[in-house]
Amino acid sequence: MASEFTTRAGIAFMRVLAILPLSWVRALGALLGWLLYVLVGSRRRVVQANFSLCFPERSEAERRQLTQQTFIYFAQAWLDRSWLWHAPQAWVQRRVQLTGAVQELAGTEPTVIFLPHFVGLDAAWAGVALQVPRPSTTIYTDQSNKLVDQWILRGRQRFGNLRLFGRADGVKPIVAALREGQPLYLLPDMDFGPDDSVMVPFYGLPTATVPSLSRFARLGRAKVLPLLPRITASGYEVEVLPAWADFPTDDPVADAARMNARLQDYIATMPAQYFWVHKRFKTRPEGEPSLY
Repeated sequence: MASEFTTRAGIAFMRVLAILPLSWVRALGALLGWLLYVLVGSRRRVVQANFSLCFPERSEAERRQLTQQTFIYFAQAWLDRSWLWHAPQAWVQRRVQLTGAVQELAGTEPTVIFLPHFVGLDAAWAGVALQVPRPSTTIYTDQSNKLVDQWILRGRQRFGNLRLFGRADGVKPIVAALREGQPLYLLPDMDFGPDDSVMVPFYGLPTATVPSLSRFARLGRAKVLPLLPRITASGYEVEVLPAWADFPTDDPVADAARMNARLQDYIATMPAQYFWVHKRFKTRPEGEPSLY
């Protein structure tokens, strides 16, 4: 009961937060980010380790600043769900700008959308759904807290026809929807463990990477479009990049390495907005010690 009350109170707080000016929400997010940075030492050490591994050329002071910024952006993006999911639609349309190769999303051509784990990814769903009235799909893992699960699902399905597949549904219905012209959002840039992963470089380190981007593009005979959400002072810019040329190939391992290399280029444009709180290098080659 206590857990349910806390969850309902948290969701109610987000509904109230939705009507506040964006500058107030962002200021509160900055404060929350600082508190998380100071108080959640275990996760702070994960972020620090990731920056040490990926940006060894930067000074300790620069990496500390990036770590602090990461927590602030993380908290701000979390609180931004308040207005993304509860504020009037006109507010969201004004604050979330879809830019770049938007024309690539038109029509019914099979399309896999590569949506990396930048902290603003929930703005990406909204930005596309508001401007491109096209049914789409993604793969969703249920949350352990059912109230939070329902809240997230309603939020992500608010503006568009987003169909959610569970991992138990298998590949066939996902591929069928893809071939019918429903874009598939994929977020494959996390460490999902050694099963079904390949070890390819990411920032020069062997990294467990699922080759699902290549697999679904090949099975669905689809193009791959990267989608990059960026926090800005006025809300978000969600940039659609042109479809990758010559992707996928017949080599899923090489494709996974290419995905990681492209992702490094994207991260370089906004390094503190990536999801560094995740243990991206948790899975190690056999015999190697933990990096965390």
